[in-house]
Amino acid sequence: MDVRFYIDPETGSPHLYRHRVTKAEVEDVLVQPLEDRVGAAGARIAIGRTRGGRYLRVVYVPDPSPGSMFVITAYELGAKAKRALQRRRRKKK
Repeated sequence: MDVRFYIDPETGSPHLYRHRVTKAEVEDVLVQPLEDRVGAAGARIAIGRTRGGRYLRVVYVPDPSPGSMFVITAYELGAKAKRALQRRRRKKK
């Protein structure tokens, strides 16, 4: 999987670093998301769990080439959002 990241013009590093999220954690979520749905303006939102146990929301745009994506941002889910995710997953089963 080829993953590119939005670079924050102020810091020159990936924007997700502002949210204390690593590139490896983003890849964990994108490889096996618990949910992946349509976001705004052609973006997609993947929600998943990292190998370290954190629940993240990753906002990305699929690239035209297969297996490639552009990650805009990622951040940890709050307690309320995590409970809502767990409720949705229980309903699916």
